[in-house]
Amino acid sequence: MDKIRLFKLVCGGLIVVVATVFLSGMAGGRDMTYHLRDRGDLGPLTRADIEYLDVEAPAATSNDGTVSASDWASVYPDIVATMGDNASNSYVTSYLEQDPYLTNIYEGYGFAIDYGSARGHEYTLEDVAKTQRPHPKANCLTCKTPNFAKLVNDQGVGVYSMPFDEVMALMEENISCYTCHGNDAGNGGALVVTHSYVNKALGENVSAIKPATLSCGQCHIEYYFTEADSETMMPYDSVQAMTPEAILAYYDAMDYKGGTGFYDWIQESTGTHLIKAQHPEMETFLSGKHASFLSCADCHMPLDMGGDGRVFHSHKLVSPLEDETLLQSCATCHGETDMVSLVRGIQERTTQRETEVGNKLSTLKSTLAAAVAGGTMSEDALDAVRKLHREGQWFFDFCYVENAEGAHNSSLATRCLDTSEAKIDEAMALLAAAGIEPVEATGI
Repeated sequence: MDKIRLFKLVCGGLIVVVATVFLSGMAGGRDMTYHLRDRGDLGPLTRADIEYLDVEAPAATSNDGTVSASDWASVYPDIVATMGDNASNSYVTSYLEQDPYLTNIYEGYGFAIDYGSARGHEYTLEDVAKTQRPHPKANCLTCKTPNFAKLVNDQGVGVYSMPFDEVMALMEENISCYTCHGNDAGNGGALVVTHSYVNKALGENVSAIKPATLSCGQCHIEYYFTEADSETMMPYDSVQAMTPEAILAYYDAMDYKGGTGFYDWIQESTGTHLIKAQHPEMETFLSGKHASFLSCADCHMPLDMGGDGRVFHSHKLVSPLEDETLLQSCATCHGETDMVSLVRGIQERTTQRETEVGNKLSTLKSTLAAAVAGGTMSEDALDAVRKLHREGQWFFDFCYVENAEGAHNSSLATRCLDTSEAKIDEAMALLAAAGIEPVEATGI
């Protein structure tokens, strides 16, 4: 299965509560319609048809006091049933086999060892336990389980630095109700941003993001681990600062390990201080044209109706290209456009461009490594190339690891890849001027 088929899903929510601040309302903006079934004179379903319950939370059966999905099943049987459907996304594709140039550009980092596609939320703990990438600290569990968020909320940021195996043994549930709703999920459909770093990073600017987007964005973001305590942190403080250019400037200005400029690793063969982008779905979506009137839930959580006639958001997180209900909602703005063909075309073009730029980046990496080994260039001259290498890889990675393959924001994907290529070409020109011949990476 190729990469454009791995349209890994950005999850949605209903209403978000940030820390102790309750934010009400759904996505805001225009009221998208969902043609779930023919209701005759009643017309199509809309968000107004959702019936939110206001009930007391059931007693928690987990060891840490997290109210789990199984606890909520008696209150929300239909919703909990759809959560289990996320196990249908069970395949894993190795990106290293699919795009061999990745092994070269990530040389010296864990993603050169193991880099596979994400599966459904039902597999988060299993997959983080099985990964071959080193994970000595518990911070790798940040978005894998509600139990970790609860542990941080109860005990503080020191949890991030605890040994992975020690904390992993305490984890009981994959991504679940607490992740997006806290323990009070029955309170009128309210959601909770349970990850404390969201409030720490955004502060009062958190209110600028639609609740049903921020619920997903607490995990589907670019992030880094702080030097002091390995806390997960977002590299910006507002929506305006979420661009790849602004995030890179944030990293470049950081005081880190006695120097200026954050890095995830220093690549031994090139000496470049490299940054590994994560999965900036929220940042990419928020800078696109749809963010002003849609949320993640609008496109990834279709409305459903239980046997008792109660309308709710399905918690089976799906691609809108694979759900007729969601595709029909696109007609609100796109009319009779063939949305599957339109979006697949964007994804195919983006993937092809990623392959072109990725291979050029791999050639730059190998050529720079040869220049370092050859010893004919001064450190100042090498540092000029390393700066461009760092920037070229950052812009490439920001697009490659964003899981919509251009569907969330095609113009940003194009800009990132064009910027990356320009940086690569500039770096190769400096190497050529120094008499360094291009080195094509082998095995790609």
